[in-house]
Amino acid sequence: MSAPSNDAPGMHGNRSRTDTGRLREKRGDTHVGTIEQMYDRDFGVRSDMRLDTLLQREGAKSLNDLIHGE
Repeated sequence: MSAPSNDAPGMHGNRSRTDTGRLREKRGDTHVGTIEQMYDRDFGVRSDMRLDTLLQREGAKSLNDLIHGE
């Protein structure tokens, strides 16, 4: 049996979905260093900072907004 492919171009890894089919939010307790490695980005903060803290600091609503600067 082959591994499931990503749902969309540019999507990193496989993420679970809600009952309505939308991708689940990335957990807020994920370390920023993990995100930086996954997306080859440098947010200029300590790698052990939590994602929810960075989102609050930057005024972003989601990881997608943070990465794409929306």
